[in-house]
Amino acid sequence: MKTYKNILVHALVNLGDVILTTSAIALLRKAYPEAKITMLVKPAVREAVENNPVIDEVIVLRYKAKENSVGQMWAMLKDLKRRDFDLAVSFDRKLRPALLCWLAGIPTRVGPDKVFDDKPSKVTWLYTDVIPVTHDLENNLQAETYQAIVRGFTGLTDHAEPVFARITPENERKAQEFLQRLPKAQKKVALCVKGTFPLKTWPKEYFAEVVSQLAACYDAAFFIVGAPDDRDYADEVIRGMEPAVQNFCGETSLTDLAALIGAADLLVTVDTGATHIAATVGAPMVTVYGCTSPARWQPINKQARVLTTKELCCPCSVRAEDCPSSPQPKCLWNIKPDMVLKECRELLDL
Repeated sequence: MKTYKNILVHALVNLGDVILTTSAIALLRKAYPEAKITMLVKPAVREAVENNPVIDEVIVLRYKAKENSVGQMWAMLKDLKRRDFDLAVSFDRKLRPALLCWLAGIPTRVGPDKVFDDKPSKVTWLYTDVIPVTHDLENNLQAETYQAIVRGFTGLTDHAEPVFARITPENERKAQEFLQRLPKAQKKVALCVKGTFPLKTWPKEYFAEVVSQLAACYDAAFFIVGAPDDRDYADEVIRGMEPAVQNFCGETSLTDLAALIGAADLLVTVDTGATHIAATVGAPMVTVYGCTSPARWQPINKQARVLTTKELCCPCSVRAEDCPSSPQPKCLWNIKPDMVLKECRELLDL
């Protein structure tokens, strides 16, 4: 197997996907243990891969078109050329990073023929090595799809799990500060209530019922975690809840969030980036899946429980207003609070 010393990987995707790609980067590290591995990502996910055991350096590309002037792209191209990478591996199908790698003259450029759906990638002409992804995407873990790219190029047959950034003592200290803001209780229960789009967001009243029932059975305190943009929605969810629920959305860094979830006794969540952060710290968790497939997106964690009703129309990618059962999509509304409570109780009683 040829040796590479200076590797660039790019995944200009959202947080959950970036975390899943780290399983493939772990394989890349195993194949080329002496190589320097640099990762190109969007700004919002930077912290998930900085100070990461399988990644040496991080470069940020502001991918939104309005933020990418010709000058900015030219500066990025010069930076990539200066770094003299000998291998680039793509975990997305976006034109700009693939084009940058080609223009930078990186001699070996690897990417998949498909990665998110069965549509052939339109950027394979920019790769020197196109890796066929032959398995059924919807019925295999997305982490395995990313790993298949590395296995197909290196010849490895190994499997790996996602790797999050190192959690520092400072992260753990901050997590304890958040927990001290809660009422004193034996159990600490975290909630993540908002998905990246409506068909991943479980009904507000269902979350309220879960909190009410758990509070009746356990000496528990509750808090919500999420991004800054989730804060207003979280306020709507907890308005009028008994007992009161603390809203920590937007108050944590990603590594603080990992430490905070890791210190909780349970996470109840929708399918979102926090799910995959929680998986890397081994948190007990119950995840509700709406229009997405748990066979593909479930957290890689032995303490994770996943719930789906396996509607015939799922998985889907329609907008909420186009869902046949809107405004109460069956994939979400048919996952009743009692179903979630059963899994919660089993985890809390372990």
